[in-house]
Amino acid sequence: MDLMTILLLLLILFPMLNYWMFKDAGVGGYKALIPFYNYYVWLQVIGKPWWWLLIMLVPFINFFMVMLMLVQTAVSYRKHTLWEQALSVLVPYVYIPYLGISAKEKYVKPADKVRVKKSQVREWTDAIIFAVVAASIIRIFMIEAYTIPTSSMEKSLLVGDFLFVSKLSYGPKLPETPLAFPFVHHTMPLTKYTKSYLEWVKWPYYRFPGWTSVKHGDVVVFNYPDGDTVALKVQNQSYYGLVRQFGYERVWNDKFNFGDIVSRPVDKRENYIKRCIGLPGDTLKIIDRVVYINGKPLDFPVNSQFLYQVKTDGNAINKRVLGKLDVTEDVQMTESGDQVLTLTRDDVAELKKLPNVLSVEPVMQPKGFWQPYIFPFDSTYPWNVDNFGPLYIPKAGATVQLSLANITLYKRIIEAYELNKLDVKDGKIFINGKVATSYTFKMDYYWMMGDNRHNSADSRFWGFVPYDHIVGKAVFVWLSLDGNKSLFGGKIRWSKLFHRVH
Repeated sequence: MDLMTILLLLLILFPMLNYWMFKDAGVGGYKALIPFYNYYVWLQVIGKPWWWLLIMLVPFINFFMVMLMLVQTAVSYRKHTLWEQALSVLVPYVYIPYLGISAKEKYVKPADKVRVKKSQVREWTDAIIFAVVAASIIRIFMIEAYTIPTSSMEKSLLVGDFLFVSKLSYGPKLPETPLAFPFVHHTMPLTKYTKSYLEWVKWPYYRFPGWTSVKHGDVVVFNYPDGDTVALKVQNQSYYGLVRQFGYERVWNDKFNFGDIVSRPVDKRENYIKRCIGLPGDTLKIIDRVVYINGKPLDFPVNSQFLYQVKTDGNAINKRVLGKLDVTEDVQMTESGDQVLTLTRDDVAELKKLPNVLSVEPVMQPKGFWQPYIFPFDSTYPWNVDNFGPLYIPKAGATVQLSLANITLYKRIIEAYELNKLDVKDGKIFINGKVATSYTFKMDYYWMMGDNRHNSADSRFWGFVPYDHIVGKAVFVWLSLDGNKSLFGGKIRWSKLFHRVH
């Protein structure tokens, strides 16, 4: 049975625990057995308004409302201490029937309840618990605030943009590590390396139904696929990239430069934000910076940027002009004195109008030039950031033929994401101990790229994004701060406030 169905049944049948309480209240125990109507009666018995039912129609918030009703049920039996009310929430299947069955416990009608004066400490404790639980439910299952730390999505999203990400869009995930410090990701506040979560309890992957599916061009937040293993002193770099560059032995033994090597569950890997370029089942190819999906060129994002070499008559582009064009990336210089700038198409058009500019030419890696740090890190596929593919993006249920030539493309999927044992021996491929000439994918995969194409660590550098790594869809920017400006000198980018993410 699907988890969603189980949870719905639990929610519908939950008030049946109140059978004995309803008898104590004189409304008839049988009413606890009538689905939906039992919630209405429950509210009457604990003295709460009927319109709470309307709030319970909101997904995920309804579970929070049930918690409140459980606490009020305990109050109806004169249970006012924090630990007694906590029992009603933590072990309701035992504690709620006990209150109704026990001869020692007496039900109090709403009209006869006496308001118990709480200490200031208790008032604050209740308020904090209420706020943390409510905010955690919203953050985990509905919407979460993120900030943009790097320039990989400029000019679409800027460093210092604060945005809301909808988890309801693609369906929220059940937390893999539910025992965690609230409102932080993987590291405790005010510490460098202390984990903010416990792995004593691990829930299996499950995604609730969403409003829509990931589409071409969506700006998506996801857990960094390469982040399952991390060198703590250089967390901003791919562990696998470090191993390819420095070797396994040095990365694991050089604690001074790399620190301890740790693993992280999916939900505690770094959050990345990129634009979805390829969907499951697509074939992707990049030719001279142009992305082709299934043979058709994909339009560049409106604010996409690339590197350009700007040749002048000797008078370099000054800071005032660069500031007017809002060129925020560092200016590089070639040996010949040309400037290398990160520009949008509009910037290129404006620069060409300047009298001291002789030419503006794209900086591009030629076809066939191999960049060894580009996926799949194999000279058999001499790909680079500007010329890449063709590459099939796996779709759940699809089957590919395997060979020694292409196993490098799907090796990480088979081993790390779909948890099989993969070996290559004597010119043959073995999956889970059996010779394999083909493989059927269990999960959908996506291809993500930044809009700042020459300054984005994206799928070109680490490959596919599994569906179970998808977190949510970027919806809108609610605040944008320029870190290079003062509070009264333009720090707040007013034009970006409440700006919808495109």
